[in-house]
Formats: sequence, C-alpha cells, structure tokens
Amino acid sequence: MKSKQQRGYKCCITAVVLLLFTSIAALVAVAVIQDTWGVKEYGSEYGIVIDSGSSRSTVYLYMWPGEKENETGVVTEMMNCRVAGDGISEMKVDRQKDVQSWKAFQDCMDKVKNAIPAEKHKTTPLFLGATAGMRLLHEKDEERSNEILLDLRRFLSSFPFSFQNASIITGQEEGLYGWITVNYLMGNFIEKNLWNTYVRPEGEQTVGSMDLGGASTQIAFAVQDDLKGQDYMHVKLYGYPYNVYTHSFLCYGKNEAEKRILDIILQESSDPTYIMNPCFAEGFNTTYKASDIYDTACTKKPNNYDPDQEFFMVGVPDSDKCRSIVRSIFDFKNCSSSHCSFNGVEQPPVTGDYMAYAGFFYISRALLMNGTNDLDQFNSSVRKFCHTHWTVLRQEKTWIIPKYLKTYCYAAHYVFTLLADGYKFDKETWRNIKFEKEVKKTSVGWSLGYMLSMSNMIPSEVKQISPMKNSVFAGLIFLFSALTIVTVVLVFIILIRTCY
Repeated sequence: MKSKQQRGYKCCITAVVLLLFTSIAALVAVAVIQDTWGVKEYGSEYGIVIDSGSSRSTVYLYMWPGEKENETGVVTEMMNCRVAGDGISEMKVDRQKDVQSWKAFQDCMDKVKNAIPAEKHKTTPLFLGATAGMRLLHEKDEERSNEILLDLRRFLSSFPFSFQNASIITGQEEGLYGWITVNYLMGNFIEKNLWNTYVRPEGEQTVGSMDLGGASTQIAFAVQDDLKGQDYMHVKLYGYPYNVYTHSFLCYGKNEAEKRILDIILQESSDPTYIMNPCFAEGFNTTYKASDIYDTACTKKPNNYDPDQEFFMVGVPDSDKCRSIVRSIFDFKNCSSSHCSFNGVEQPPVTGDYMAYAGFFYISRALLMNGTNDLDQFNSSVRKFCHTHWTVLRQEKTWIIPKYLKTYCYAAHYVFTLLADGYKFDKETWRNIKFEKEVKKTSVGWSLGYMLSMSNMIPSEVKQISPMKNSVFAGLIFLFSALTIVTVVLVFIILIRTCY
C-alpha cells in the first residue's frame, strides 16, 4: 500500500515537473518567436537633386527601397524635369528673365512634389549642386554668385521637403559622381544573383567616365590603391572601397572652349568687319557681339574692349587650320610627371573601357560616329564634316540641331584633340570608348552618383511587423506565466506532503 502511494507521488511529481518545464519552454518560445521572427517592413525613400549646369538646370527625382545593400541605396530615377531658360549663373542680370526662371523652377518643383507621396515630403532630402558655370561666376563676381545661391536657398526652403543645401560642387566631385553613375547603371557595383539577392559582380571591373559640359570637362577612372595625390579620391560603395583618379578642366567645356577659339580667330584677323573663320562650314556666316566671347573668366578681354562691338564671321572651311587653332588652347609639352594629359596635369595611362557622355555624345552623333570605335574613322569623319556646305548639313543631316550648326566643326576637332592628344587615347584604346547619352533609360550625369553617395547617410523608416498581434502575445505570455506559477506551487505542495 505504501509503495503504491510512493509510486503515486512520484507520478504526480513527474507530471507536475514535466508540466512546469513545458510551460517554461512555451513561455520562452513565445518570447523568442515574437522577438526574432518579426519582419522589418521598409517603405520607399525619395531624394531630389538639382543639377545646375552652365547652360541649364535639371531637377531629378530618385527613389530607393528603405532596405539598403551594405548601407547604400539601390537608387532608380523616377523622373526628371528640365528647367526652361538659361543656367543659374545668368541670374541677376535681367530682371524679366529672372522672373521667367523662377517660374520655370516652380513648375518643375511642383511636378516633382506631386510625384512624391505627401507623407514622404518631410523626409525627402533636397540638394542643389551648381557646377562649372557657377564656379566661373564665383571667380569673376563672387558677390553675385553668393546672392544667386542665397536666393535659391530661400526658394528651395519654401518647399515641404528636407532641404539640405544649395552649393557649388568642385570639378573633382563632379567627375567622381559621374563615374559612380556610369558604373552603377552598368551594374558594375552590384547585381542580382539566381536567388534574387544583390551581390558584387565577379571580376570587380569598372568603366572610366568622361563628361563634356559647357564650361568644364571631367575624366575619372579607377586605379590601383597605392596611387595617391590630389586627383585621387577614395569612395566606399555597397561595402567595397574604390580608388578613383578624377580631374576636371575648367574653361575646357564646349562653350568656353569655343569662346577661346573665337578669340584666337579674332586676334589673327586683319579685318574685324569681315572675319574668315576656318571652323565654320562653307556658306555659313553669323555676327557675334564682343560680350558673347569675352564676358567670361576664360578669355582675356582686349585692351579696347567694347561689349557691344560686333564681329561678322564667314565660313572659309580649312580643317587643318581649324585643328591647329583648337590645339593651341592646350599645352601638350610641359609635364613634370611620368604621364600627363595636358597643361602639366598628371594622369595615369588610360586602360579598360570608357563611357563618354553629355557633349561627347552629341558631337559624335552629329558625325554619325556614336556607333563606331575606330580612331581613324572618327578623324576622317571630322575632316569631311567640316568641308560639307552648311546648306547640305542643314537639309540632309536631320539629326543636327540647327542652332548649334556653327559649333559642330570646331567641336568635332575639339573632341578628337581632347581624347587623342589630351587624354592620350590611341588606335587600340580608342576602341574602348563608347559614346552614350543614357543607360537603361536613365540620364548619365553626376546627380545620380551624388544621390547614391548621400543615401549612405540617409536613415530609412522601418516598421517592425511581429508574427503575433500584441493582444495575442500578451495573452499567451499571461497563460504560460500563470501555468508556470501554478505548477511551481503544485511542486512545492507535493514536496511538503512527501516530507511529512
């Protein structure tokens, strides 16, 4: 009888202890599941970058999922809006034009605002970066430059976004961000694998970038880590570091180079009322005002400068003479390093693939050379183009924009000289150049690269979605906690009875 009672107590104790451990395990399991099985829900993040170049401003709207890859956003361009009118460096000269410029800015900003969900307005960062046009104005008239930027800051601060700044970016930054844009769009930083997750592509190959704007030109390409100097910049993207050579040449953009070339043609002319221009197509003529050529920091004003003086120029095409004048604005002789581009600027030899965009693309398209990668063909096309009568160019070459007709011959020589003699592309390396306007229907420029870099520092909004509702979780915690307490009490009672 006693042994049966002992067995009964043992069975009771075993059952109660088992129930105790079960309730504790359940309690822990519920807590762990609620804590670790939760899902983070990320919303979409937005960013606005305004690219204010020498000839125009463009507003870009970017979007990326809140869940970043190695702290960098996977950014896509949602839309862009070109601001009508001239670049911001032309502001505060003509009040009527300024009124139109501000209206054009307002129109673009309203379009962008309507494309962003209202609840995201306050967290959407807004940046404005001014490039070479404002860099030149800052050298020429710092006060007007500062006033323009101050007005822009006031204007952009009035929108319901997180306005960050309106500033002049350096030429080096412009080159670096352009390089980032090119390689990001080409998938050289990250790509999706078979499991639909982002990984770093094999080979770690990147592409060099070359940008030709109105007031400056930039070249940038990745180099070995041990190369150092003022033109080398380190950047970290998607968890990986890159060492990038980047240099910007102010006054060597397409528009400013043209003014310098026209200045040389004027100086060499004996008759200011009838100037023969070897870089104009045959039969073409136009009149310039002195201010069109000399109202810039890139050309030196003559002693008898009169901004309203007019110069009549006629086309007397001479391709060799035109190229000689173009080459004269470069210094290819002085170099204190083992390798230089021009003007004594150190540059490592160009290797690998390159993308040439912006002005490079439009000039190569005018020559019908944007699909070729042969140096000799490009060169012969330049010479043939310059000796084609302007009426033929206007009527038969439908891809040519009429208002730029006077610039194509000089610009073609300029692009060839810059690439072949300046950056030192030869017959072999020229094959690696691709002239592009956009990649994957996205504009190529510095603004996307800038947004990618900034996404490293922009926090994402995260919602934690738990596997159980708070009420269910609280109920289970209460149930298993109560069960644990009850079983502890039962164990205590059983032990007391066993002892007595």
